[in-house]
Amino acid sequence: MTDQEPPRDAFATRAVHAGLTPDPSFRSVIPAIHQTSTYAQRRPGEFVGDYDYARTANPTRTALEQAIGDLEGGLAVVFASGLAAEHAVITAVCGAGSHMVLPADLYGGTFRLVDKVLSGWGLDYDLVDQTDLAALERAVGANTKLIWVESPTNPSLNLIDIEGVIARRRDALVAVDNTFATPANQRPLERGADIVVHSTTKYLGGHSDVVGGAVITRRPELHERMRFVQNAVGAVPGPFDCFLVHRGLRTLHLRMDAHARSASAIVELLRAMPEVRDVRWPGFSGMVSFHHPRAASVATRTRLFTLAESLGGVESLIEVPQLMTHQSVEGSDAAVPADLVRLSCGVEDPDDLVADLRQALA
Repeated sequence: MTDQEPPRDAFATRAVHAGLTPDPSFRSVIPAIHQTSTYAQRRPGEFVGDYDYARTANPTRTALEQAIGDLEGGLAVVFASGLAAEHAVITAVCGAGSHMVLPADLYGGTFRLVDKVLSGWGLDYDLVDQTDLAALERAVGANTKLIWVESPTNPSLNLIDIEGVIARRRDALVAVDNTFATPANQRPLERGADIVVHSTTKYLGGHSDVVGGAVITRRPELHERMRFVQNAVGAVPGPFDCFLVHRGLRTLHLRMDAHARSASAIVELLRAMPEVRDVRWPGFSGMVSFHHPRAASVATRTRLFTLAESLGGVESLIEVPQLMTHQSVEGSDAAVPADLVRLSCGVEDPDDLVADLRQALA
């Protein structure tokens, strides 16, 4: 017998094994999909664990929450979409009259949620260039409840000094959208953030076949608040959605390396092409952005890069944010330029991707 903690496995090992407790009935290695809406009770009010009704809890969902929590280093709660996860965080932390700080360069859906929905319930916000920590510090006031961070930002791929934001937080909580980086590259809770948010639709699921979201925290009281909102609002993922995301997690480390190899090759091409400017890549992940005067035309000329919204799947995607994912920020301080192109570089052969983009830029 020993009192020592078991050794902490490497990330790749945890990605493969997290949440995979063999089925107790048949010992299946992969947990069963519990496609049910309710559970039989032995007596009125007597049920197994939390499993009385599937909005409240589902074993397939529990397995996914355990896995994501393990990879991010906290306690996870999953939702029906990334925006449902964002809504849960903001409404659990803020109230009428509260103030939050948003990045000036942010996902259009986040801006739409805050500006078009939650501001109508009395939420105040400021958009701030979070690469300017002095500007961020000036924006944080006594009534600031939440600082929302994207790193890398969407769509311009700016990297934010998370520790620098935390040092200037005053009494506010710091939530980091880690969708673009994933825990394979960045774990904000280990750097002092209070909350991490994911659109599991993207890299965590990894195959463009599911929509979902997740919230992770190390603070038990925040975790309980997220669980309460999850149950009270009911924006929960179905069992099969949870199964698909959990399946995706098991190859996350392999896919993120392959995405980065593709992106590195694409960046080398872009930096040598005429008319292309301001090429951005954080040095990890598959996300690349650049400016081109014929952005819309380039986006329609590719063969392997599919013209579509979203990101993080094994297939490569191309989009023009102003016309697609970021239409909701038009006319605001978060508006994006018309010549911006965003790539989600997949796991195809990098040479084929380079050839495809080269001909589109010709």
